[in-house]
Amino acid sequence: MDRYPSLRRFFINTLFDSTFTLLGVIVGSSFVAQPELDVILGTMITISLGLGISSGSSVYQAESLEQEIEVQKLEKAMLKSLDGTQVAKSAKKCTRVTALVNLLTPFFTCFLYSIPLLVALTGFIDVRTGAISSIVVALVTLMLTGIIINKNGKGNPIVKGIKMAGLGGITFILGYVVQLML
Repeated sequence: MDRYPSLRRFFINTLFDSTFTLLGVIVGSSFVAQPELDVILGTMITISLGLGISSGSSVYQAESLEQEIEVQKLEKAMLKSLDGTQVAKSAKKCTRVTALVNLLTPFFTCFLYSIPLLVALTGFIDVRTGAISSIVVALVTLMLTGIIINKNGKGNPIVKGIKMAGLGGITFILGYVVQLML
């Protein structure tokens, strides 16, 4: 039995939220006439900070409630309190681990997608090449995530991965069109 199903669900949601948000930042600020790397990277970091705190705290609250409900159901069925038991401790651990992973996920994606932009900061490549490379890394991340989450599900994991990357590609195209129109 899966010990942390909520961890997987929340992680995937947070990974997608941070990836699509960071794609928006990269597209919206890298393809302007005079892209400024410090502004792009600063925006990516501050957005990741906000997403991490938001995701981590909301997941903590939601998972705390769900774990409390599950423990209360067990207590009712067993007609005794489970305070201090391994069951109660495990429920709290699950809540903390799930919240921590979701707090850190936006920072992980930000770091990953920032690498090509940091290379651009050294002058080895230009900003647009760094941005395109960051977008490719984001699309590959989405594809791999789609493949991994669908490995135990029904259907073809590769198709699921391509669909996830396709959503990222659509996000890029829409963001690019909006940026061109401004």
